[in-house]
Order: sequence, then C-alpha cells, then structure tokens
Amino acid sequence: MQYSIEVNNQTQIFDLNKVAKQAAGAVLLRVKNTVVLATVAREDTQVEEDFLPLTVQYLEKSYAAGRIPGGYVKRETKPGDFETLTARIIDRSLRPLFPKGYAYPTQIVVMVLSADPEVDLQVVSLNAASAALYLSDIPVNRPVCGVRVGYIDNKFVINPSNSELKQSGLDLYVAGTKDELLMIEMRSIAQAKEISMPMPVVDPVIDVAFADVATQSMNEFSEDLMIEAIDFASKAILRGSNAYEEAFGNHRKPDANLELKPEIENENIAVYIDKFYKNDVKNAINQMAKSERASELNKIAKQILDDDIAKDEGWDANVISNVLGKYKKRIVREQIINERVRADGRKLDEIRPISIETNILPNAHGSCLFTRGQTQALVVATLGTDSDAQMYDVLTEKGALSEKFMFNYNFPGFSVGEASPIKAPGRRELGHGNLAKRALSPSVEINSPYTIRLVSEILESNGSSSMASVCGGALALRAAGVDTPKLVAGIAMGLVFEGDKHAVLSDIMGLEDHDGDMDFKVAGTLDGITALQMDIKLGGISLEVLKEALEQAKRGRAHILNLMEQANANIQVNDDVLPKLELFSIDPSKIVDIIGQAGKTIKEIIEKFEVSIDLDREKGEVKIAGGAKKNIDAAKDYIIAITSKENSKFGKRHDKKDHKPKPTFNIGDEFEGVVKSVVDFGVFVELKDGVDGLLHISKVKTPLSVGERVRVVVAEQKGNKISLSLVE
Repeated sequence: MQYSIEVNNQTQIFDLNKVAKQAAGAVLLRVKNTVVLATVAREDTQVEEDFLPLTVQYLEKSYAAGRIPGGYVKRETKPGDFETLTARIIDRSLRPLFPKGYAYPTQIVVMVLSADPEVDLQVVSLNAASAALYLSDIPVNRPVCGVRVGYIDNKFVINPSNSELKQSGLDLYVAGTKDELLMIEMRSIAQAKEISMPMPVVDPVIDVAFADVATQSMNEFSEDLMIEAIDFASKAILRGSNAYEEAFGNHRKPDANLELKPEIENENIAVYIDKFYKNDVKNAINQMAKSERASELNKIAKQILDDDIAKDEGWDANVISNVLGKYKKRIVREQIINERVRADGRKLDEIRPISIETNILPNAHGSCLFTRGQTQALVVATLGTDSDAQMYDVLTEKGALSEKFMFNYNFPGFSVGEASPIKAPGRRELGHGNLAKRALSPSVEINSPYTIRLVSEILESNGSSSMASVCGGALALRAAGVDTPKLVAGIAMGLVFEGDKHAVLSDIMGLEDHDGDMDFKVAGTLDGITALQMDIKLGGISLEVLKEALEQAKRGRAHILNLMEQANANIQVNDDVLPKLELFSIDPSKIVDIIGQAGKTIKEIIEKFEVSIDLDREKGEVKIAGGAKKNIDAAKDYIIAITSKENSKFGKRHDKKDHKPKPTFNIGDEFEGVVKSVVDFGVFVELKDGVDGLLHISKVKTPLSVGERVRVVVAEQKGNKISLSLVE
C-alpha cells in the first residue's frame, strides 16, 4: 500500500506493508531521492523496573550516498555524533506518546537507505519513525509530525532545503501532535559579511595583515519572534498530524492486549506513608544533594519495613521503596502548586547563589569555574590552528567538513556522588555538549583564525549542568582572550501541571527535573535567544504557557548575565600561555613555493622555526602559529623572501645552477599523475618534471590517497598555479 502526501513543502511517499513485515510496525518513506526505513519492535515480557525501556537507533548507510566507508574496516561501525544526536531527537519526540505504565522493551530503528543532498534527514526520519509507531500494535493513538523552520529574508520558511538552511538565520526543529508541542530544538545562525578595512589590523595576540576581514551579527531572536516562529511550526505540525491520521488511521494494527503497571503499586502503603511519614518525606525532600536525599528516603523505607503493620501485611521492601518514590513526587508537585514554594525553599522564579572564578588553571589558555547552587562546571578553552580542526563526514555533503569550534561535555559519576567508572561519552554527554555549542556558536567569529575547543568538566551536579557549561564557556572564551561580541548565559526552566493549575520554575534542580513535566533550557544574551531545547513529559504544551516560560527565563537570564559581566570585568588574560598567531597575504600563485616539491619546503620551515603553518591556496592567505613571537616573525620573513619576485639571500627562483626551467603547460593537456599530498581543499597531483597541479576538492568525486594514480586535465593556469580537472 502506497500513500503520497503533499504537506509542509514536501511530497512524502509512504510504503506500508511492503518491507520488514515481521516488525510490529514498519514504513518506507521517500522524500525526493531520500529513502528511509523505520521499524518498531517490542518484546512480550515486561521489565521489572518502573521505567519505559525504549531504545532508538538512527543509522546512516554509506551506500545511501554512493560511498564505501573509509579506513581499514569497510563497513559501518560505531554511530557518529550526528547519528547519535538524531536518535536522541527521535527518542525525545516519541517517548511522551507511550501510555503510563508501559514497560515492554521496545526498539525503534531508522535506517537511511538513500540520501538526497537537499533533504533534511532529521525531519524525514522522525516522521517515518512516528508513522511506524502509529501503525504498530503498541497503544500509541496519535502520530507525531516533525518540521524544521528557517528564517530567510525576514520570512519563516517551512522545511527549507539543506542549501536554503545555510542562508537562514534560524534553525528551529519542532515536533508535536495536533495542537500540542512535544520537543523543540533551536539555534540562531550568525551571519557573516565581508567588509574592507584599512591595513594593517593589529590585535595584541593576532597580527592580521590583510585587508578583507569578516564581521558578523550574532543574530539573537527575541522572545516574541521566537513565539512567532514556534506558532508557525505549530500550524505546520497540525497539518502534518491531520494528514498522517487521515492516511494511516484505517491501517493501524489493533492495540495489543498489554498490561500496564499501576502508577501506585500498593495504595495502602501510600495511605500509610501519608498518614504517618508525610513530614519525614518533606524533610528528606529538602535535603539539597541527590545522595543525601536518597539516603534519607532509604531510612524512611527501612523504618516502614520495621513497622508492625508492614510485617503483618507482608509488605515487600522493593514495593515500599517504589511507592515511597511515587509519593515523594506527589509531595514535591503539591508543594509547588499549592504553596508556591519549592523543595529547597526558593520562590518559583528565584535563582540559586552563583559564584564565578576565571583563569584558575595557570597553564590553560582560558578557564572558568562556574558554580550555581550545587551545580559546578569547570570549563576550559584551548586555542589551536586550522590543523587542529575536527574533520567529519556528513551523508548529504560530498566531501569531508572541518569544525573549528568544538564543545566537549564530561559528566563523571563523582559529580553526583556515584562510584561509577569513567566511560566514553554517551548520548546525554553528546547532547549537552551540542546544546552548549549551539548556544555559544553565534558569539564565536565565523572566520576566526583560531580553532577553539571548550571542555566542560562537571564537578558537581544538581540540575542544569549544561546551562552552567554555557555560562562557564562564555567566560572561558573571554579568559582566553577571545573577543566575543556579547556574553551568553543559559538557564533551565521547569513546569508542573496539576489539573487546571500550573507553575513555571526558574533554575530547576535535579529533583524538579525528575518530578516535573517539562525540561526547558534557554540560552542567549541580554538581547535575545541563541539556543533553546524543550522536552515535554506530560504529552504537550500550549503556546500561552510556553510564552510565560520564555518571559520568566528572560528575567533569570538577565540576572545571571549581570553576575557574569562583573566576573568578566575582573578577568586577567594570561598572554604568556596564549598561542601567537600571524596572518598575511601573498600572491596565491606563490603558495606552491612555500609548499615545495612533495611538501619539502614547508616541512623545513616548520622544523626550523618551530611553528605551524596553514595555507589558503585560493585566497593566498598564510597563517603562522607558535609559542614564541620571534620565531613567528622569522618564519614570516623567510616565507616572504622565498615568495618575493626579487632576488634575495635565498637565491633566484630559476637559478640555472640549481633549477631546471619550469615546463610549460597548455589548457587541455592530459596527464596520468601521482597524488603527492592530500589537503583540506583538495589534492596535489605531480604532472611532469616535479611540477604539481591542484585538483580542488569540489572536483574530487571519491577520496584519493597519496601515491594513487589519477587521470587529470589542465583546466586553468595562472602564473605558477595550475588547476586540474578529472578526466571523465
């Protein structure tokens, strides 16, 4: 059965009951030339624990883009960061739909089988996964719709193509069902603009000696504009949800006869706790740290177990602990709704005490210890060069990309009092790091001469360590001498619904995150939002409540930014440990002189002057970095001398004693050359008599390696610069 649905700027073709028929639910979804397979499978036996055992996996197949995996192992292995983050988005969007008490191990798998460069894989994958779940025998009775919203030429655009998204100032991803929002991820995109400035432009750390530089707008979004964008997305979600319900409603499998766990396993125990231990539970709740609170609750559970009535009724210790945990949640929520007081005594909009110390690590480039209540993040900034950038592959891009701004988030067990081993970062760590990166990216110069890495070490956690990482990261950048236009702060908001009443909480702690109905993180400047992330646990939220939460978050953000500005005024940048960097321009055709045959010259310069060198062949830019300014100056003089048209102490370029005349080339000449070196912007191919030509990365169809023979043709020659194309 095939359905073609025209909705939200896409033609979506669903194939039902065609593949993976033994799964509980499966669909094949095609949008343009992108094809994804989504399947849902579940076990028939419940887990004993009281949680939803849902696993979501998103897998990209290299053949989807006509590639063979690189490296020694020619098959897909560990999921990349994008795959992990996409699986997390699908999980967060679909998890609220499962009925309370559902405890059957369930797996949702989305596989990308064909990838169109212009199609948003995250939007397609969520909609496919939702359709598969809706069609299955799991009692989920409404489909989710996911959309992306861009902001191009001051207009909102629904589901922009990947090319259009690069021109957008906004990247907003929203998932929901009908008129209820379930999940939001947003980032603002800084806009770069080339301007001309007089030479030279000099910075205490960076000596810039070329005229064209980039400026940028941080491009924050006001709360009102953000609500407008989300409202725009909500209307699209309503259209999509209605379309899916109409198309698939008659094809759903009958709900399986599944047993759902009761919210309270033993109501008699709950009544007993309420009668005799209510104040003890309240006192336990008021213990600030998670470990202390758990210890107090365990003491109460043991006391109940030792009571005569527990012995007479034969109450089980595990059941008592489970009911006590549910009762604790009820008390937390009632206290917030009815008394407008939180477990730690704060008002609903009150921020915990904040302390900030900068550059406490003498040998790090920049550091900040940010403490808010019982959450503490040590964020460290390190500055590097282009060669330090993170290389990564994207299925919808032809070649490898490089990332010059990185944010790594680490969450060791001791931060919450647990004796757990340090492991590789999981979904949570990657997700929190990605959120902090999205929040801070607009404040980092797009064409920064530095590669920047921020690392957040969570030393203590009781709520919103990701937002502490944002605050600490903004100040760590300043502490490293990075001239960001504005400081960025983050705050975590919570929401509690009880009947027709609700409460919005500022700066939530771990207890409120666990027992509340919403986790809403907002980051930005005094002027607007740069990133936000929302997860709804109760199954939807209205725009009116969302607007209230945003306005309250704005006030909290302003309070935090005020304290951060005070800390920023006291920063003392340690210039002695910062890397020195110099940029200057030469004739692009002279880049080959710096590289030398097979990279010999540039290697000699690097070793002789103990510097690193990055070259931009297209612009003729030379970037030299090192620990000592005198070495950088000497390397610069050396490079200028060997690229000068005039004779110098380094000798003439075509000294007859040392050099043969350079061979001539004509447009259209074909060669079977050998790849001599592979760089970010392409590969250098030896043509004849030791002369290399550049095959730009845009013309490389499959990855090439050093020593590989390739058939090329001379496409262009400007001076000593020879540009090549592949022979078809």
